[in-house]
Amino acid sequence: MAGTLAGTRRRHAAGECMNVAARHPRALDPDPMRVGLVLRCPQCGSGMRTLDCATCGLVITLDGGILHALAPASLAHYARFMDEYERIRACEGRGSESAAFYLGLPYRDSSGRHHSQWRMRARSYDYLLRHLLGRLDRQRDGRVLDLGAGNGWMSYRLALAGYRPCAVDLLTNDRDGLGAADHYRTALPQLFPRLQADLARLPLADAQFDAAVFNASFHYAEDAEACLREALRCVRPGGLVLISDTPWYSSTQSGQRMVAERRIAAVQAYGTACDSLASLAFLTDERLRQVEHALSIRWSVHRPWYGAAWAMRPLVAALRGRREPSRFRLYAACKPA
Repeated sequence: MAGTLAGTRRRHAAGECMNVAARHPRALDPDPMRVGLVLRCPQCGSGMRTLDCATCGLVITLDGGILHALAPASLAHYARFMDEYERIRACEGRGSESAAFYLGLPYRDSSGRHHSQWRMRARSYDYLLRHLLGRLDRQRDGRVLDLGAGNGWMSYRLALAGYRPCAVDLLTNDRDGLGAADHYRTALPQLFPRLQADLARLPLADAQFDAAVFNASFHYAEDAEACLREALRCVRPGGLVLISDTPWYSSTQSGQRMVAERRIAAVQAYGTACDSLASLAFLTDERLRQVEHALSIRWSVHRPWYGAAWAMRPLVAALRGRREPSRFRLYAACKPA
């Protein structure tokens, strides 16, 4: 399965998306129950056979193909962050009116605004697909939980590669949130399920995914242990939990300096620091060891090649007397059988 999926991924790189579109004029929204998703109430944790929780009365709504599964307390908690984050992302020029922009991600940024960032995303994704997801048990059905999916680009690529993704995010707007995934309809026989949810209170029953990927999102977690515990709960025994594209520093002090610098820059540029959440912001070896101990897991660390210029950044920074730059790695943990 690994070799077949890797080959499929390459054949569906940016240049061939429109050929797929010709075969699939418009993907339908999947019924979450019929595609095999089993829900659980994000408020009380009870199993749900319908979108109404029989225990606490919470109702999950389906609107525009997206399951809105934030409990009222979570919605209130994240409201300010969501508003500030959407405003900053809009000012940064995220998203596009063109479907071609989304269909090219992460290999081509047709907007030209964030080329270097997407180049790194592409290299992380290629490594993740080839070296980590390719190791999944061949007898399983390739269900992958895309945590912090944003516009759904990773779920889109995973679907093209033969996996069965489920995209989860807080934002649902049609430029940078889950609503933007509508652009993938022409390239897929069926659009992947999309859930608006709190990563610390996932509306999904236990052990139904082969892998869960924190997709450039783990640094937004307020409680790293709680989010990882939820991801592990949703993954089958022997499955993988992966962290991709979250900055790492060798010391907490370097990470804190980065956070302070970004807060000042954001206030100057956008009028807000978007700091309503006490988020993790970055990783260190100490933080990784803490969750290892708490959750009885063991991280394997993977280092994709992002190019010579990126590899030289720590040395250049040291020579110029600057703060240690962030580094990006992939972290994988197997759920105990």
